[in-house]
Amino acid sequence: MMYVGVDVGATNIRAVVGDETATIHGSAKVATPKGPSGVAVTEALLDAVREACAAAGVDPTTVEAAGVASIGPLDLAAGAVDNPANFPDAIGRIPLTGPLGELLDTDEVYLHNDADAGVIGERFHAERNPDDMVYLTISSGIGAGIAVDGHVLAGWDGNAGEVGHVPLDPAGEMTCGCGRDGHWEAYCSGDNIPRYARALYERNRDDEGTEWADTAVPVEADSFSAADVFAHAGEDAFADHVIDRLARWNAQGVATLVQAYAPLVITIGGAVALKNPELVVDPIRERVEELSFGNVPEVRTTDLGDEVVVEGALASAISGGTGERA
Repeated sequence: MMYVGVDVGATNIRAVVGDETATIHGSAKVATPKGPSGVAVTEALLDAVREACAAAGVDPTTVEAAGVASIGPLDLAAGAVDNPANFPDAIGRIPLTGPLGELLDTDEVYLHNDADAGVIGERFHAERNPDDMVYLTISSGIGAGIAVDGHVLAGWDGNAGEVGHVPLDPAGEMTCGCGRDGHWEAYCSGDNIPRYARALYERNRDDEGTEWADTAVPVEADSFSAADVFAHAGEDAFADHVIDRLARWNAQGVATLVQAYAPLVITIGGAVALKNPELVVDPIRERVEELSFGNVPEVRTTDLGDEVVVEGALASAISGGTGERA
């Protein structure tokens, strides 16, 4: 039997076809459209699944089940995403499970928040299957998949673990892509790091009055990105200042997860973290103990790399939506 896993991200859509052992036989990746409507994203998802099936030599209608991991917010009852953050308002609703079920000729299509799929993937592939753990993604957005007592916390609408929208800054200096102020994601996500860095730069001084006028970080360039900040680490005082501020926010967010869910392990993935582990993950590990009361979990990067979410979606399909190994 063959199964499909799909990861619908803000940047790319990935699809894989695998067997009951989670061995992947075919894969595909397409860019995620930003419009003109949510249906365009649906069509891109279907194209990716068709391409992955073709690469595996599999007729889509013979697939047993599928798992879909997606950016949120989800509408589980409708099998869709509603007005995702950081997308144009015109996107509206993105239908997922219905169209995919029609393509595959199956009713077994399981929808998860992408970070929930990440924790499913981590637990499915781990040598030791921790019952209490968190998968945290720091990428274009921020989210967490949470397992407590062996159960993945999805929530009634599938949106548990949207920790990127936890308010960390009571002053609400930065506005998140969702339109609210002070959210973790507004400071530390890949999409928002450039905005936060510009805000810090425009102050033209840190708390001690250091001037940033001679920074090599191209904060005023239209092409300025998070990668530019990390590329100047250790060589530019302003870049180091931004990275230190990011580390503070990230450690506060992780400490919140520690106190709320008491995980034994926090596994971190996402492009921002995986491309810059020494500058993103190591500072979290170093700072979280001083912010936490009680058990301090192991903090590490995922061994599954960029594939952790799509691997989790595939594991969901194989396990009937639970992510548990038989």
